[in-house]
Amino acid sequence: MHCIRKVTEDLLWLGVSDRQAPRFEAAHPTPRGMSYNSYLLLDEKTVLFDTVDRAVQTQFFENLEYALGERTLDYVFVHHMEPDHAATLGDLMLRHPEATIVCNGKSVNMIHQFHCTDPKRVILVNEGDSLSTGRHSFTFYNAPMVHWPEVIASYDSTDRILFTADAFGSFGALNGILFADEVDFDRDWLDEFRRYYTNIVGKYGPQVLSLLKKVSGLELGMICPLHGPVWRKNLDYPLSKYAKWAAYEPEVRGVLIAFASVYGGTEAAANILACRLAERGVAVDMYDVSVIHYSYVLSELFKYSHIVFASTTYNNGIFVSMENLLHDVAHHNLQNRKVALIENGSWAPASGKLMTQILGGMKNMELVTAPVTLKSALAIGQDAELEALADALAADLRGETPAAPGNQNEDKPKGFVCKVCGFIYQGDALPGSFECPICHRTAEVFEPLA
Repeated sequence: MHCIRKVTEDLLWLGVSDRQAPRFEAAHPTPRGMSYNSYLLLDEKTVLFDTVDRAVQTQFFENLEYALGERTLDYVFVHHMEPDHAATLGDLMLRHPEATIVCNGKSVNMIHQFHCTDPKRVILVNEGDSLSTGRHSFTFYNAPMVHWPEVIASYDSTDRILFTADAFGSFGALNGILFADEVDFDRDWLDEFRRYYTNIVGKYGPQVLSLLKKVSGLELGMICPLHGPVWRKNLDYPLSKYAKWAAYEPEVRGVLIAFASVYGGTEAAANILACRLAERGVAVDMYDVSVIHYSYVLSELFKYSHIVFASTTYNNGIFVSMENLLHDVAHHNLQNRKVALIENGSWAPASGKLMTQILGGMKNMELVTAPVTLKSALAIGQDAELEALADALAADLRGETPAAPGNQNEDKPKGFVCKVCGFIYQGDALPGSFECPICHRTAEVFEPLA
């Protein structure tokens, strides 16, 4: 039984939604499902725009055969070879050997790799090439690393439709709707739209900006992505979102607190800081990175201008969930953010230094102030440090210079830390004959506290 919708009078949506797979790309949770979009043009020549994931192939082929009727399939435009769009391409070539594959050279190589065959009929297209199907005329644009190297976009100048592969896609099943204007997009889709961008193409901001520049001179009436709703109204909305995200500009002037806490001490400090920020009129949100999947936290980090990372020390390192998040953030090239840190450690706090090292490898991640250090829990009187941190963040958000703190070295603990087990010897000088009471190493393995 077919399930299709009209995009225009001669363009049909043949896509299918998958609500059973728990994760997309075996990584990203999809509690609202996932749509796989494919389109069929019924011009003088018929054109299929991409295929779908193998998980939904049965419905897809029923849709295709119904939509074609007695007609043959003339062209298959392959915009992207990732298996969620091309896993069924091999089956399609067997079912429709008459079809000509339209793609670039990189895609031909990947067709051979994924399907152990080469297309019998193929037209290779490069930047600016065009192809007429009768009433419609298409121009092709290379979009490398948005988000694979072979990706292309195609533009139908007749109906002013841009087919964008993964660009402008979203997590989420369509549930009967097809167009973004059929829903309250800000309320129901924006978070998943952003989460898809940040996790799938967020690493490639410069490449996204390059694609946006290429299509900026086109008269656009519609954007057809391979996931999520089709855009036919208010196209400045998705274009402006992509321009902001690709430039790593925040959407919200506020503070996102991401914390990892084992026994509650770090979380308590994060909660107090959030209260102090809210009292100062600062927009603030919080995520326990040990509970919330990193894909959601990454999306929120792209959203906010200021970030606080708060983590306990674990095995002389950063607690594992926070460490994984920070590496994921670095891999996705997040940049241009103001950052503050809270570290915790019962005998050898080290997470602040290690988080700083990871952030130091990222672009324009500026520390607002020195890390706040906890020893197991917030000490009596130490809430003043959180007040000062809230003041510094609020002042920075307002574009003000915070009041100069007192001598930060006055209360700084003096001593030496064992590089093997983390034991701290407090004092101005370490005796040469000292032996670590935990690992029994000698004074040679100790270093001054940073």
